This record gives sequence, structure tokens and C-alpha cells, in this order.
Amino acid sequence: MDGLVIKNTGSWYVVHADNGEDVNCKIKGNFRLKGIRTTNPVAVGDRVTISVNPDGNAFITAIQPRKNYIIRRASNLSKESHIIAANLDCAFLVVTLAHPVTSTTFIDRFLATAEAYRVPAVLLINKVDLLTDDEDKEYCEAVASLYRTIGYDVLEISALTGEGMTELRERLKDKISLFSGNSGVGKSTIINALLPDLDLRTGSISDMHDTGMHTTTFSEMFPLPEGGWIIDTPGIKGFGTIDFDKHEIAHFFPEIFKISADCKYGNCTHTHEPGCAVLKALDDHYISQSRYASYLSILDDTNPDKYRKPF
Repeated sequence: MDGLVIKNTGSWYVVHADNGEDVNCKIKGNFRLKGIRTTNPVAVGDRVTISVNPDGNAFITAIQPRKNYIIRRASNLSKESHIIAANLDCAFLVVTLAHPVTSTTFIDRFLATAEAYRVPAVLLINKVDLLTDDEDKEYCEAVASLYRTIGYDVLEISALTGEGMTELRERLKDKISLFSGNSGVGKSTIINALLPDLDLRTGSISDMHDTGMHTTTFSEMFPLPEGGWIIDTPGIKGFGTIDFDKHEIAHFFPEIFKISADCKYGNCTHTHEPGCAVLKALDDHYISQSRYASYLSILDDTNPDKYRKPF
């Protein structure tokens, strides 16, 4: 029997079987993804095959091929990876520009990973109701303009006041959509606004650090009444990339990749080479300093010593 993984608690899974039944399952056998060690070989969004033993225990016996997925490094001192979700029509990266502030480095790392694994991504700026002074509003406009210029879809919303929520709901219809981001950016509040009957737990913001508290502890999919599914995930503090080739990282920054066609050398890393069109574009302000800094930070992830465990 086949089905869709709709919940992952780390020790067991809920599979929405094709017959409409939700089945609690364990994993049977070893699963591997391109030789990468993963903390969760089965992810929410996976299509799987399950079998039920005579004693009533159910097991996932096979994973069907994934069309895409979002993956990140499990920890700074680990070569293992964590698959956030699989088989996505869209990944909504929920960010806030106040209380808490999402860094552009985090945004760029997520977007580059989405590019690498063929996941369409939308930048969802939440809590715009908190941007009350002119400086905050100008910063929001600058961030939105930067990513729209690159080619990304950007939505500005407030789950609290309802601003932009109608458009968001229209984007979700008949699609499997991931909501991801730092803790405290309002993912659960957004999902509560979309599905009021769920009443997901929401957290407060730390006054000392202006960061969010974890409220979602595992990934779970929820069906939308108008069709489609949304995936709620635990908040992510950092986004370490994994398994990137240093010569391919520029491919995952659309504006850098486009300009790199004019570089003198085909294997240019855009860091020091003569005749580098990217460095010239950076000097001429055609590429933003924040995006280039994010590119360099991901390039540094390919350094084998960066994540080496200390003795």
C-alpha cells in the first residue's frame, strides 16, 4: 500500500495512505540518499510504500523517487544532513525584519539550497504591521526590491492583521507548500490564520535576545479545505549547506550566474581571478554586497576544515 508521509516525530511517522487512512509507521530497512548520511531518511512529503504485519504493526518499506527536497546540514560539527521536506510545489521562507530580524545570510542560504534542489521559493515577509517608522518601512522596501529584482516572488503579509493573507491563500490552493524560517517569525501564527481549527501553539519572543522560542517540535502536513497541503516545520537557527561543489555555488545565485558568463575563465570562483565579471559587477553595484557575502559564506562551507570536529 502506498501513501504520503504527513508527520515525522523522529521515532515514528504518520502516513496518509491512498485509501484515506492515517497509519502510524516505523522504518524497516536502511534508506540512503545519494550516499549522504541523513538524520531522517524519510521526510514529510515523501511518497512511500508501507506494509502492515499480522500483529498490526506498520512499516515503511520503500521511498518513491523524490522530485525535489529541501536539505540542510544537521549541525555545525556534523557531516550529516537533515531533510526538511520533500516533493514540494513551493517553499515559503517566512522572514521578519523586526522582532526578530532574519539575516540576509540565512535568506540567501535557504534560497540557494532551493535553487540547488529545484524547489520554487517565495520570500514571505511577515509582521509588516510592526514596521511602523519610516526607517523600518524603507528597509522592508529595499529587501523586497532586492529579491524581486533577482527574480524571486516576495509577499508582504501580517498574519495578525490579515494583510496579504488572501493572496497567500490563493497561492497555496492545490499545492504542497512548505513554511520554513527562524523561530519566532510567525509560521504557526500564519498556519493558524489559514486553518483556525488547528490552534497550533505559538511562542513569545525573548526580550533579552529578540529571538523566537521553539514551539513546533516536529514536521507535519495539514490539508487545506480548498485543496493542497501546507507543511509546518520547527524553527531553524542556522542553515548550513551540504554537498555543494564550489564551482557550482554561483549557479544557485541567479544574478551571479548570469553575469559569470562573461568571466574570463570558465572555472572562475569569483573571488580573486583576473577578468572576473562578477567582481566588476560587484564594484559597479550590479550585485549587492549582502548577496556576495552570502555567496562567500557558502563557498566557505566547502572547506573541509570548517565542520571538522575538534580533538
